[in-house]
Amino acid sequence: MELELDIEDWPEGDWEELAARAAGAAAQVVESLANPRLVTSMLFTSDAEIHELNREWRQRDKPTNVLSFPMLERTDLVHLDPDGPPEMLGDIALAYETCVREAEEKGVPLEAHASHLIVHGLLHLAGYDHEISDEDAEEMEALEVKALALLGISNPYSDRETP
Repeated sequence: MELELDIEDWPEGDWEELAARAAGAAAQVVESLANPRLVTSMLFTSDAEIHELNREWRQRDKPTNVLSFPMLERTDLVHLDPDGPPEMLGDIALAYETCVREAEEKGVPLEAHASHLIVHGLLHLAGYDHEISDEDAEEMEALEVKALALLGISNPYSDRETP
């Protein structure tokens, strides 16, 4: 997968490498994301920009940590021939201030939390959706945990109480 990054309102850092590693891990757990034709754009931006995008595209008048805008249906992605011209998978946008706050609340480095959100966003682009049902949420979380383990990042859901 090719990544096109636009970094605004984030501090200096190796965000390109972090995004590439997170995308590589996601591609190891979801085979369809390993297709060399795929192109994904990632915007590292501010809460204000995310707030605007969230309001415009999701009718939610607040910032959020990550937004995903898929451009392929899951069936099309799964059946995409690896040979051919580039194919846009979709767009991901990450909000700096929200990511920092959440990382601090979780007691994890910003880089680990940003990696988690990139994996989460890529899974959304691949057609996974935690809002459909508990079963879909569990499947998506299991894939996230697996991808993050490949990056040496601990399970971000391990602090939840189990029923």
